[in-house]
Amino acid sequence: MARKKKSFLKHHALGMAAVSILFLWIVLYIYGDPSTHWGSFFGNAIADWSGVVLTVIATKYFYEIGSAESNQPTGQWHDRFFQIIRNHSLTIFLAITGAAWVFLYVKMDSEGKWGQVVGNIVSEWTQLLGLVLLTKKLIEDKSKESHK
Repeated sequence: MARKKKSFLKHHALGMAAVSILFLWIVLYIYGDPSTHWGSFFGNAIADWSGVVLTVIATKYFYEIGSAESNQPTGQWHDRFFQIIRNHSLTIFLAITGAAWVFLYVKMDSEGKWGQVVGNIVSEWTQLLGLVLLTKKLIEDKSKESHK
């Protein structure tokens, strides 16, 4: 009996939902006033949901050796350099994209409407990078991810 192929939507529903919610927060923030409670909330939600989108999508395509959250790659590389790159691709991706966010933030008015959002995104990226690095060596009792 042939296996039924999963639809594109079934394969990517979580990522598509997270991106849609992020898009909603961006639209609401564009038309919102950041000096109000709701406007401030929308700006914070952009940073938080950027982290959700990053977590959902980046852990699907990148790998970090020793981290239970990242995608487990198939096959082995024979070249040591490429093996290191593969084994730390999630950290490398977070570091490079995080540096880009920091560069953008430094060039912006930190108190401006979008400067605050980008500052929060920098914080979110730093937090995610820290979490990836911490989960490589540290464990938390009764956590599914800590028991390998």
